[in-house]
Amino acid sequence: MVTQNSAFNAYKQNSVTTASPGELTLMLYNGCLKFLTKAKTAIDEKNIPEKNTNIQKAQAIISELMITLNMDVAISKQLYSLYDYMNRRLIEANIKSDTAIIDEVMELTTEFRDTWKQVIQITRQQQFSNTQQV
Repeated sequence: MVTQNSAFNAYKQNSVTTASPGELTLMLYNGCLKFLTKAKTAIDEKNIPEKNTNIQKAQAIISELMITLNMDVAISKQLYSLYDYMNRRLIEANIKSDTAIIDEVMELTTEFRDTWKQVIQITRQQQFSNTQQV
């Protein structure tokens, strides 16, 4: 018998394996925001291990975004610098248990995510237009 939880996990796995590179990047941004939100809650609850775990998960996502950049593209160097800044700020947030720093990183991550959403939408519209012209 398939449980609801295992069905959901299968759905999540299928979502990742069938997602385009752009959609995967969007998932990374959303995951980063989720872990940062959990880290803020843990700070408020004085749960140091939970704070540490969630900040480290957010840092792992940022590191993944950094290593997947195509450094032959000019903007990648700028993105790398911003990701590196975010990562260093999260180290500081973790040491100081500072939710204001987490808010700063969340704001940057949200801007990246929202921009990425627009890129995906524009790309889809262009692909749709191109298929209509054929």
